[in-house]
Amino acid sequence: MSNEPITVYGDGNQTRCFAHVSDVVRALVSIKDRDDIAGEIFNLGNDQSISIKDLAGRIKKAANSRSEICYVPYDDAYEDGFEDMTDRIPCLDKMRTLLNCDARYDIDVIIRDVMDYCSSTTGF
Repeated sequence: MSNEPITVYGDGNQTRCFAHVSDVVRALVSIKDRDDIAGEIFNLGNDQSISIKDLAGRIKKAANSRSEICYVPYDDAYEDGFEDMTDRIPCLDKMRTLLNCDARYDIDVIIRDVMDYCSSTTGF
């Protein structure tokens, strides 16, 4: 939003899933009073993946930014031997079946809401 460079580590082809805080809180609230699932482990979030390269592009577009997307090789950013997972996608089966919850917000809404929050707190 400030037109500063956007740093992407690696080639940007690694994929990640991002969850809206509202989706996570809704799932947590549905867990808190359920004695029948005490001790269970849940993945909470969203399983819609996006490459980091595409995420940077969407952020740049949403912000109407002139920011350059700068790629930093892992060797320049991390110690020798660093390995990154190419894909991280949570299994949300238990969230969906036991909690009857699913993600309501997609990546574009998440980006917009983060930008709105940043605008209200930083003046961008």
